[in-house]
Formats: sequence, C-alpha cells, structure tokens
Amino acid sequence: MFQSKGEMKLEEYFQRIGFRGSRDKADLATLKAIHKLHVMSIPFENLSIHCGERNIMDLRIIFNKLVRSKRGGWCLENNYLFGWVLREMGFNTTMLSSRVFNSILGDFGPFDSHLINKVIIDGKAYIGDVSFGVSCQVWEPLELISEMDQPQAAGAFRLIDKGNMWVLEKTCHKPKILNPEFAGSSLVNRKERKTIYCFTLEPRDVEYFLDVNDRLQKDPACLFTNKSICSLQTPSGFRVLMGWTFSEVTYRPEEGVDVIDMRDVPDDEIETLLRERFRVELSNKLKPVNNRSFYTL
Repeated sequence: MFQSKGEMKLEEYFQRIGFRGSRDKADLATLKAIHKLHVMSIPFENLSIHCGERNIMDLRIIFNKLVRSKRGGWCLENNYLFGWVLREMGFNTTMLSSRVFNSILGDFGPFDSHLINKVIIDGKAYIGDVSFGVSCQVWEPLELISEMDQPQAAGAFRLIDKGNMWVLEKTCHKPKILNPEFAGSSLVNRKERKTIYCFTLEPRDVEYFLDVNDRLQKDPACLFTNKSICSLQTPSGFRVLMGWTFSEVTYRPEEGVDVIDMRDVPDDEIETLLRERFRVELSNKLKPVNNRSFYTL
C-alpha cells in the first residue's frame, strides 16, 4: 500500500513528466505544455484495484504513488494531483465533476464519476483533463466555448453548452486494424462521433469525491471492476493494456484513420510489458480482467 512520504515538491513532479520550462508563468503555453507532458508520462490506469490495493483520496498518498513510485492512476488521482500542481504554480483552477457516457445504455452514467479541472487564463475558461485515456484523451486543454471544433491528433473535440450542462463530444477517425483475428473486437470504437461525458460548472471539493472513490472500487457493474486498464499517450498515438489485450495505436489524421496493432499477452509476460511499455512497476500481483463494457479504444 502506498504511504504518505515527506513533503510534496513541485520539482519532483516536473522531473516525473520531463518539464523544463518556466515555473512562474501561469499562462496558456505553460498549461498546454504540462498537460501534454503529463498524459505522455503518467498512465491512466486502475491496476491497484486488481492488485488487491485501494485507491485513497489523499493528495500526499497520490503524489507518492504517481510521482515517486512509477505508477499511474485513474481520474480521481491524476486530475486531483494535476489540479494541485496548477494551483501551486499560480493558476486559477477549480475542480468539477462529470458523468461519463455509457454507449451500451445510450445515456450518461447515473452519478458523477469523473473529476476534471477548469482553469481561467486571461478571462477565458479551459477544461483540463489528464486522465480519460485511450483515444478520448485530450493532449491539450480545451477552451470552454460551445460548438467549436478543437482539432487534436486524436480527432476533433467539441464542447456543447446544453444550458443546464456541458457535453464533450469527439469526431473520430476510422479504425484500421492490422491483425485480422481482432477485426471484430468489441474493444474497437467504430462510431464516427462519440459522446464522452457531461458536466456542470459547479465547483467541487475533494469531499465530494470520497463516496465516488469507494463506489468505483466496489460496484460490480462499473467499468473499473470489469476491466483492468493501463493507457499511456505517445507522440504518435497511444498504447493500452485492457485485460490481456495490448494495443498500440498510431494516429494518421491526414488519412483520417487510427492504425491499430493488437495482440494478446500471456499472464507471465504482463508485468514485463507494463514495465517496458508503460514504465509501471507493480508491487503486488495483477489479476487481469476484461469483461465487456462501454470503454473502447
């Protein structure tokens, strides 16, 4: 179990993500830089609950896990840590909650399960989210403006003001699967437009997420108990291990396709794969899970 060890130091975080820019500029360029470095350095993963561990909403424990112990985390850890970093750097930052869209049910989840950050810079609002993973992961913050396509390598993201809430959508590339045996895989997204989550602008504090944090680790119907996931963004796309299936995805926006290379990994190779391809070091034995759910590449 991860412990709270010593003072949290921004310099350790900057070393973890490889940030060498100015520490005293709370501007958009700096926000974009650390956002992109975070998603390419610290994985989105829920492996703790499949290793017999618990995820705890304690910032010092999260810092030790994600920064010092060569691990990643899910949104309640990554985005909580990221919000702390931004506030320490002088950004005007507020935590928000969101409900993730369930494509099987065709509706948003029944409760807020995703933590994001709103950042105000020069009077403009941006949504920072360093922990959704796979092809729905934004590499840079999105300006909080309605009905405007914001193209990134993964596709065009769009925020829509519905009056009582905001909705995040994405126009997707077509999948090009290299491995014939995975041509019909349920892990592959085949929709041209994908709804990701909805949120309001009501500020949240950490106490709001305590019950959610417990529920997501116990609910037999939720994503995180049904899939073990480790996702890391790369300069050309992303890689992800879901259960026993490892996928390397390369974005080719000029062709409008995502090239997907998939293979299954034997149990005795999983820890080596996590160490070599995700730079994740596990302390306890992982029990992979890959039940059907709405979460896809």
